[in-house]
Amino acid sequence: MQGKLNVQTENIFPVIKKFLYSDHEIFLRELISNAVDATQKLKTLSTRGDLKGELGDLTIDVKIDSKKKTLTVSDRGIGMTAEEVEKYINQIAFSGVTDFMEKYKDSHEPLIGHFGLGFYSAFMVSDKVEIFTKSWKDEPAQHWNCEGNPEFSMEEDKKHTDRGTDIVLHIADDCKEFLEEGTILQLLKKYCRFMPVAIRFGEESVWVDSETDCDKDGKPKRVEKKQPRIINDPEPAWKKSPSSLTDEDYKKFYHELYPMNFEEPLFQIHLNVDYPFNLTGILYFPKVRKTIDPNRNKIQLYCNQVFVTDQVEGVVPDYLMLLHGVLDSPDIPLNVSRSYLQSDGNVKKISQHISKKVADKLEEMSKKKEGEEKSALEDKWDDIKIFVQYGMLTDEKFCERAMKFYLLKGVDGSYYTLDSYREKIKALQTDKDKTVCYLYASNAEEEHAYIEKAKAKGYDVLLMDSPLESHFINLLEQKIEKTRFVRVDSDTVEKLIPHDDSIPEKLSKEEKEKLQPIIEGEIDKQRFTVQLESLEESDAPMQVTQSEFMRRYREMAQTSGGGMGFYGELPESYNLVVNINHPLIGRVLNETDAEKQKVLVHQLTDLALLANGLLKGEALSKFLKRSVEMI
Repeated sequence: MQGKLNVQTENIFPVIKKFLYSDHEIFLRELISNAVDATQKLKTLSTRGDLKGELGDLTIDVKIDSKKKTLTVSDRGIGMTAEEVEKYINQIAFSGVTDFMEKYKDSHEPLIGHFGLGFYSAFMVSDKVEIFTKSWKDEPAQHWNCEGNPEFSMEEDKKHTDRGTDIVLHIADDCKEFLEEGTILQLLKKYCRFMPVAIRFGEESVWVDSETDCDKDGKPKRVEKKQPRIINDPEPAWKKSPSSLTDEDYKKFYHELYPMNFEEPLFQIHLNVDYPFNLTGILYFPKVRKTIDPNRNKIQLYCNQVFVTDQVEGVVPDYLMLLHGVLDSPDIPLNVSRSYLQSDGNVKKISQHISKKVADKLEEMSKKKEGEEKSALEDKWDDIKIFVQYGMLTDEKFCERAMKFYLLKGVDGSYYTLDSYREKIKALQTDKDKTVCYLYASNAEEEHAYIEKAKAKGYDVLLMDSPLESHFINLLEQKIEKTRFVRVDSDTVEKLIPHDDSIPEKLSKEEKEKLQPIIEGEIDKQRFTVQLESLEESDAPMQVTQSEFMRRYREMAQTSGGGMGFYGELPESYNLVVNINHPLIGRVLNETDAEKQKVLVHQLTDLALLANGLLKGEALSKFLKRSVEMI
């Protein structure tokens, strides 16, 4: 039989070769997907009793013949009759799967293809494609042949006696890499390693105990043996029941997905939804570093166990892109190449469901079990805090849920929910305006002196040290009424939480006016602003503080990447707080020798800078030399 393919355009092949698929390598996935579909159809026929006899070996074979320059994909599935070849091959874009699914819509075997164009991806890499096929029905085998143009030939094939289909690709000269074993193996592992039908490609070496040779201790020697290479696991963990899997099973599968990641995941969520959409998968929580990992392609998307993409924007909420794992759904709409996601209602529902399941898991972990000192969430909080913060900042619904289980951590290592912590501090840390003040440190070591001063006043101090902290604090101040967050080094301890009482001043107005220029004359006025304050006599003579507002917004500008550029460009500025009640400040004021007065101001200023880690380089060397001389 000779004929012309029934297509709408005179020559669709240049379109297929250049524009229909985003990557030439997709052809292998499409052809094997078709082979899997043909095999799954056969299983369905057998289950329904339409097919009599044994199914036999259903393994799909992929073979390279470098001499003939061919790549062959063979299955022992349902095969095609002459009429079916005419309907499903010669009429481009009429999907055989769609037709079959309508007929067998109650089938439990998942079918991959829905588009009818997958087979023609073969012409992206081939000068000529042949089909040898024999139907499960008692009809003659067929040989179809096409050289990448609308002309084709089809004839009966008396040599082909076994049920199934062989697709033979005569690889084009400009695509010779697809005749290399390494290239094909890599593609099979990328796209097909979890397909639901076993796929065989060549052989591999394994070490086994010898059946005949033993060593001097009588133990069987280890010998190298060749065996068929099965490249896929037809029953991956996400297709199994969660009750049948142990933590070790989940970890083993994680390392199967990410063989170069040697860290263990913290925990996982197993998804299994069949209404109102179909979704299975496993999402793993990795340890999240202090900086958010920019490599977001960690979640792999599958369609009925066929790899589609690891770019899952739109399917997974933005903050969950930090997770690792697998999602598998036939209900996510894909274009003909299965490489790009389209936006529709199902995708949105799936995204919302995933976010809800994550919130459910974290809320469940936040509950302490009887007899346990810490909840499972407390135990892992330091590793996932930045992830939860990112979610709360970017997803309003998740934020509402997370307000119940979010944990604040004290500098002493204890954890509190937002409600329990407010209850703990409100008696002592409510200011004169009835606002509850949350004191925090960004670095417990560097801000140790300030933390100790706050503790001496009976105050509690939180540790808030993630790179998102400035944004997150703003969020909490908006969400929790009458709340203010203040870093411990942003002011003197007396002013961190303002009350109505004040400390009497030992200097008169005239003395303060005389003192101000003496101090200002010895500092960098572009970096420091002098503030004369009435503090306890036992407090330090000078302290360095940094405005909470300016510091926080400067940090936010540096991490937000836009919209707050003004703050990000501002230089760091500090307050030099002078304790006018301290005896040494009185001594400065009363010193009549200008040089001694200058040295004393320098020494006191440098001590304050040193306490904040701001004294460096030449200034630090001069301070040390001056200190020795004074002693």
